[in-house]
This record gives sequence, structure tokens and C-alpha cells, in this order.
Amino acid sequence: MGDKEKIFVIGHKNPDTDSICSAIAYADIKNRTSQSKKYVPMRAGHLNEETRFVLKHFGVEAPKYITNIGTQVKDMDIRISPRVNGEETLKSVWRLMGDNSIVTLPIRNEKWKLEGLVTIGDIAKTYMEIKDSTLLSDAKTQYQKIAETLEGKIITGEEKGVFDQGKVIVGMATPEKMKDRVKEHDLIILGDREETQRMAIEKKVSCMVIGMNVPVKEEIIEKAKKEGIVIITSPYDTFNICRQITQSIPVRYIMQKGELITFSTEEFTDDIQEVMIRHKHRAFPVINKKGECIGTISRRNFLDMHRKKVILVDHNERDQAVDNIEKAEIEEIIDHHKLGSLETMKPISFRNKPVGCTATILYQIYDEQKLEISPVIAGLLCSAIISDTLMFRSPTCTLQDKMAAGALALIADIDITDHAKKMFKAGSNLREKSSEEIFYQDYKKFVGDGEFAYGVGQISSMDSEELMEIEEKLRPVMISECGRNGITKVFFMLTNILEKSTRLLYYGEESEDLIKTAFEKEPENGAFYLEGVVSRKKQLIPSIMEAIQIMESDF
Repeated sequence: MGDKEKIFVIGHKNPDTDSICSAIAYADIKNRTSQSKKYVPMRAGHLNEETRFVLKHFGVEAPKYITNIGTQVKDMDIRISPRVNGEETLKSVWRLMGDNSIVTLPIRNEKWKLEGLVTIGDIAKTYMEIKDSTLLSDAKTQYQKIAETLEGKIITGEEKGVFDQGKVIVGMATPEKMKDRVKEHDLIILGDREETQRMAIEKKVSCMVIGMNVPVKEEIIEKAKKEGIVIITSPYDTFNICRQITQSIPVRYIMQKGELITFSTEEFTDDIQEVMIRHKHRAFPVINKKGECIGTISRRNFLDMHRKKVILVDHNERDQAVDNIEKAEIEEIIDHHKLGSLETMKPISFRNKPVGCTATILYQIYDEQKLEISPVIAGLLCSAIISDTLMFRSPTCTLQDKMAAGALALIADIDITDHAKKMFKAGSNLREKSSEEIFYQDYKKFVGDGEFAYGVGQISSMDSEELMEIEEKLRPVMISECGRNGITKVFFMLTNILEKSTRLLYYGEESEDLIKTAFEKEPENGAFYLEGVVSRKKQLIPSIMEAIQIMESDF
């Protein structure tokens, strides 16, 4: 039985505690309810300090980081080629390629490292264009390989010796006529003429090939042995020996070497298409992460690529999803945000509930599936609810969130208030972070009516002094962010958890007017003080969207 089909469970690009913990928990649910597939939690961005604290506290390894969910070479149907080294004969390679319908074959050493490439055309060309009688010696052909190709045997001489000097000659004329043609180190093809065999020994040829399995006298064998001459007998007649002996040369002699065009299993198919079109090869070698050549791909393989399959948690917006999400096959979405811009290739299971945290939905799924929640998973889910609801202070918080958090805290054996303080303290340790780290810690892009885009970041802390200190550090980053990726306005929420308030920074064209319209307030010292506003999702974004509509209608 082969490996199980792999499906990634992944949150948004700027993962918070809910995004990470929900991915881990839902992968646990799916793996316990599915026998045929393997669900793997992943993350699409760097962890913030709060999430790091939570994972470390409960002894859970962070999900692996994935930047791009697009199809890769390893998602294609790679043709696994048999391993052939450079010493194999043309005859054996030709037969292997014919038996397996292979037109392009990687040549690899004992460690599966690529040494060259041979095609059916390369072998055919060697047969058709052979003119030089020194081909076998130029290719340094082993005597044992010559014997195997001619289905013969070596009756004297060094089996592993190499024919590396001289030419191949057919001894069909009389010894007198042959004397001037035969040189030392040549390989001569003979029949049953004893005098010609003696002449060849006198000339000190390297090898004698005797056809039709003609018995060789012991005296000839002894003389050849004394001179170090190899004698090969073959059942073939002279014509067939001449026709097939060329097939004994090692494939390394004709294989393509040097700067071969290869692809890594990790490369994205978008990046290799142009190369494949530009170079009209039938197939290209594929190299894995260990540097091993595992097979080949061709342009035809683009027709049957396997899209990566994903389950999205805690988001359903294209701009918040991992890069190239449109190239993946979305299987499910579990979220607690408004409907976003993602589209799917087929109907999917989409669970969206108006609660304060995705982890609350997962708690309900555990209950529906009658699955026992481990203390570790309970701790992760409870932490996610505390984080997303700002310890139940956010207006997004519902009774369902509070009930779920209470039940999960009992399973995890944690005190919610004490755990929340530790979490928020870890997450708001901002003094040692750079401006960029703080800004992008929890930053999301949104698309408003009219297709213009704006960005909103948020930092929540229990320390009002700390929030004041980082305000000036953020303003230059907001300026540089405005104009990137089509963003025309940038906002940043400095949220005080204890006071249940937000100081909103703004930058960009009409950004000040937008917030004035949204909250009917005036800015103070370059920011808006929004009492009672702590939720980006439920309070700030809806107000901005409404203000956009008002301003557009007024215009």
C-alpha cells in the first residue's frame, strides 16, 4: 500500500494564535476520523511571540512553514527510471529502454547521482554514423562486456581488462595478406583458420574474437595466455559479430554530459514551463532534495499534475491566504470571519459561524464527532479563544466562546485569568522587536468596494506605556507599506486590553476623512482615540466599509 494522500491544514499569512492552534486541532480531528488521508498542519507566516509562548507552554512543535501552495515538480507524475550506470553496454541499455518504452534515460552512479543522459536517438545515431574502427578502444570497452554482448565467453585473458588501444579488424583474408593490416593491440575477429590465429598472436593483438563457437586448440590458448591476449568465443557468425560488437561500448561514451537541464522536486511548475518550452527535449531529469536523480518529467506531465489539497482555517480571503492558493484544491474552510473573495473549483464544506474564534467551532466539532480532547489540544484551543476574544472583552465574543473556553480550561487544567496574563505578557513584549516585526505581527490586507485595497494591523497589550513607545516606530513602516501591493490606505490599531480602547493610527489618501466618517470623531495628535473599540473584524472593518459607501454616495 502506498503513502496516504496528504492534505494541508493551514491558516492565514500573518498567523495568530487562533490560526496556528486551529490548524493543529483540525488536523488532529481529521486524522482521527479518516483512514485514507494524512492531514498535516502548516503555517503561512512567522509565529508571533504570544503563539510561541502557547506552543512552548503545551509542548507542541510549530507547524512547518510554507510560503507557496502552488504545484511543484514533485506534484507531477514523475517517471521513475531504472538505475543505469555509465558502464552498461549500449545493447543492455537499448533493450531496457525498449522493454520499458523509455525514450530518455538518466545515467546514474551507485549513489543515484546524475552522470549523464541518453536517448533512443543517441544510440541510433551511434549505429548509423559509425565510421571509425577505433570506436571500441576510444570508448575503453571492457572485454567482459564484449563477451556478454556477443553472448560468448572469455577462455583466456583478463576478464576485467579494457580494450583501450588499436582498431577492430576482421581477419577474413589469408595470413600473408593480413600481416600488413594487423597491428599490435588490435582486436581481430576470426574464424577457424589456425594460421590466422597464430599470425594474430605473433602481431601481439589485444584480443581475438572467434565465431561459431569454433574450438580453440590448447596450444593457441597457451601462446595467447603467454602474450596476455584475450580470447573470446561467440556462437555468432562473423557478420553478426561485426554487427553487434559496437553495442558493447559503455553508454557513458555516448551519453550527454556537462550542463544538463534538470529540475528540482521543489521547483514550482510555473517557473519551469518556459524552460521546457524553450528546450525541446522529450524529457528532463528530476533531482530530489538529497541530490539524487529519481526520474524524468516531460511537457505531457503538465496535463496530469496533482494540485495540492488544502483545508483553510481562520480565513477565507484570497489576499490573506498562502501564495498561489488559486493553484491549490481547497477541500474545506472553517472560519468565523465575513465571507471573502476566495473561489473554489467545486462545492466544498464551508463552516462559518458568528463566534469570536475558530477554535470555538473546532471545540464544537470535537463534541459532534464524539472525540475526546487531549489536555494539550484543549490548552491550545483555550489559548486561541482567550487571544481572539481578548479574554472575553472583545465584542466578537459570544456565550459559545465563553462556554467553550471554560470547558477546555478544565480539560487542560489551566486557570484562564492566570494563563491569559502570561500569554498577553509574552505577546506584548515589543520593546526588543524591530518596527517591521511589530507592524507585520498581525497585519491583514482588505479589498474595499471599487477594488481599492487597504491594510489594517493590530497590536494588543496590557501595558499602555509600551503602546505609546511603539507608536512612533510604526509610522515610517506605515508610510512605506502604503503604495505596495495596491494598498492606498494603512491603519494600525494600538489596542489596550485593560481599558478596552484603541488608538488608531492612519496614513494614506483620504484615510483621515474615512475614519472621521466612520466614527464621527476628530483625530488627536495624529491618531483617533476609539473608546470601546478592540475588534478589527467586528468593529473597525465594518465601520470602514460603511464609511466607504457613504463617502462614495456623497461624491
